[in-house]
Amino acid sequence: MMPAALPLPSGITLEVLLGELRRLSWGAADILLAYGRGEQPPYGFPRALSVDEGGEGPVSAADLAVNRWLLDGLAAAFPAADWTVLSEETAKEQLTDGQPLATEWLWILDPLDGTKDFLQGTGEYAVHLALVHRGEPVLGVVLLPVMEELWLGVMPALTGASGEAWCENRAGVRSPVRFSGRHALGELVLVASRNHRDARLEQLLEALALGDTKAIGSVGGKVATILRGETDLYISLSGKSAPKDWDMAAPEAVLRAAGGAFSHADGRPLAYNSGDVRQAGCLIASHGTAHGALCARAAATMATIDPGFVV
Repeated sequence: MMPAALPLPSGITLEVLLGELRRLSWGAADILLAYGRGEQPPYGFPRALSVDEGGEGPVSAADLAVNRWLLDGLAAAFPAADWTVLSEETAKEQLTDGQPLATEWLWILDPLDGTKDFLQGTGEYAVHLALVHRGEPVLGVVLLPVMEELWLGVMPALTGASGEAWCENRAGVRSPVRFSGRHALGELVLVASRNHRDARLEQLLEALALGDTKAIGSVGGKVATILRGETDLYISLSGKSAPKDWDMAAPEAVLRAAGGAFSHADGRPLAYNSGDVRQAGCLIASHGTAHGALCARAAATMATIDPGFVV
């Protein structure tokens, strides 16, 4: 027998919450697309100033505009909600090292994940929104503005049944998750970063002896390739310089709601609002079928490559 669904704060229904998240997400897409094209953004946000004009350029303007759009939108839609909202743009003011935020419910937002791709015009950037309950993401939104894809994932805690994940376009037409049928390690396709690779990762990938590799920006964009069946796994390997909570929370929620897996190589779950926003170690996201074997081989390999490294 499945446990009862976890009630959302202040009597908010899941249907109403998802409706507002759709509205905010497509509004964020319009803002980012306008900045990316050098056009006047909607909703009264200022045109991006160039560095030559004394501004900080389109990335700062886009980040700040989407951040304000999301914060104001959540506050206006749910003024009495008993939750805290943490954004990459507000983290320095909100966080104290070693101290989790004192809240049961926490939104973790990344207004623009994939800044380099935004600058380079690849289109491989995303917006992340994740609702976390006591350190575990229970709802995730990954918006890919250029591809006009809105990925949503709702974990079993909020449904009282199995997890649900799907993709929507602007018209609200849904597409299902389509994991690939690849299972053997030697045929799995890795999705990797263009900008964050080092010698240890190359050694690990050589030892795993996977199939093909595809390079994509943004963690949300990487996980979307797994959800479409284009790739099968993503590995993040880092220490002091590591992805942060806002990079991982939303993609993890969508992937796990779809039946995939996202964990440390030793099987530990990712923890959020722990007092340290860094998601360090060897993190593996996959379609789930070969996750145990991937983790076991990765952990054993890292013990040889970098003894003492905490995976």
